[in-house]
Amino acid sequence: MINNTIRDYLNNLMIPISGGVEYIRDYKDDKKWISTNSKMSVPGQKGNLTETVKEIMVKPFLIAKYPVTKKLYEVVLDKESVEFETKSIPIVNVSWFDAISFCNILSKQSGLNECYTFGLNGDSDVICNWEVDGYRLPTDSEWQYACKAESTGYRYGEIENIAWYSGNSEGEIHEVGEKDPNKWGLYDMLGNTWEWCWDLYDEKSYGPYRIFRGGSWAEQARGCGATCRRRGHPSFGIDDLGFRLAKSMK
Repeated sequence: MINNTIRDYLNNLMIPISGGVEYIRDYKDDKKWISTNSKMSVPGQKGNLTETVKEIMVKPFLIAKYPVTKKLYEVVLDKESVEFETKSIPIVNVSWFDAISFCNILSKQSGLNECYTFGLNGDSDVICNWEVDGYRLPTDSEWQYACKAESTGYRYGEIENIAWYSGNSEGEIHEVGEKDPNKWGLYDMLGNTWEWCWDLYDEKSYGPYRIFRGGSWAEQARGCGATCRRRGHPSFGIDDLGFRLAKSMK
């Protein structure tokens, strides 16, 4: 079980977000995408791109003000016998599978119900129970809705003030919470580290590939925007990709 210090940290970490409408835009290729490396998020040959727009009703939910930190990740997984610290760099080099497994472990240690169950096909067959009180990844639409925080532009502020990206990061990741938050008090939604979301990108064309969002310390400015979406195999991990916690609200 987690101690009181971590419990207090988690209680203060989660920000309630009111529901609303979000529009998810994407550009689909009419050709099936094939990668030479199934574990890498590499664009395939482009054919005729078609814009799609989805209107999604976002229910009220909770989302963390910071991405999951290295210290929280290590303490929960008991990777190091160290004292928990509230400020840390984000955890990176974690796959989508690592992220959902962490959510389940943290839920169990917090006395909450686990959101994720694995089917007969193991890692390739994951089910999320949206009604329970455990920790989970945000959906694609939840992430975008939370990031924009009622803003209407590509970003919720000037990039130098809100994000660590290739133009100001000096080639390294930074502690969470050092840049300005958005209107709803969420830090590092853009830059510092990409963040896994729950959703499949396009199962018909890309199979099990999942969405990640937000840009990173290594990304150019154009990749650090509220509507920028990338994809990766769920077993893929790299040094600028992490995740952020979310919870359903009753």
